Amino acid sequence: MKVLAFDIWGDFGHFRKFYTTTSPLTFSFPPPPTIAGILGAIYGAEKGTNEYLRMFLHDKCKITLKIVTPVKKVRMGVNLINTKGGYWTLYSNKYHESRTQIRTEFLKEPYFRIYFAHENKNIFEKLAGLLKEHKNIYTVSLGLSELLADFKYVGEYDSEAKSNNGLVEVQTPITESKLIQNGLEIESGKKYFKEKIPIKMNQERIVEKYDNVIFEPEGKTIKAKVRSYYRLENGENITFF
Repeated sequence: MKVLAFDIWGDFGHFRKFYTTTSPLTFSFPPPPTIAGILGAIYGAEKGTNEYLRMFLHDKCKITLKIVTPVKKVRMGVNLINTKGGYWTLYSNKYHESRTQIRTEFLKEPYFRIYFAHENKNIFEKLAGLLKEHKNIYTVSLGLSELLADFKYVGEYDSEAKSNNGLVEVQTPITESKLIQNGLEIESGKKYFKEKIPIKMNQERIVEKYDNVIFEPEGKTIKAKVRSYYRLENGENITFF
């Protein structure tokens, strides 16, 4: 199977956690539906019908990522239009402020490497061609439209599907469902985080599957026993979401 790799980065990113309300928190990396949106923006998938979810978030498409630079988070106040009471006014008065400030968590200087494979050769080749030429059909961002992103083509690799019960060094986050019970080896000098993220989302933007994902926030490898993984020709071992 051919695997396409490209890097994406920006000044800030925000991938809102589904369980936060008044103070939005961010995932440490873009979950699969967001990666599908990034792919759809570059490819030019129809936005009005959420075509990108149908095209890039199903069994014929495989996506994952690698954390390239350590995860850093900051919190800043974001000014939003105040629509409490069902209306907005340009000027503040003693009954109504024109804006409201929300404390929001952002990723600072996020940098990821996205891995992508697709059974449809035409989709794969069109996306690869756009990445090589540094072209995109729609604006690429990191979670919010204001958080613009840049990207660059890295390469295409032949991969080999593997499945064994031995320990393997994995470059990508590992979903709990792919991890063999008690198969995680804790190594000195590494950190281990776990987040629950959306894995599958339909075109009505309803999440159909969540999973816990284990990752090393500084981008170091994770040594673990996994049910299946792919070895790239450059020697990297990756697991798809």
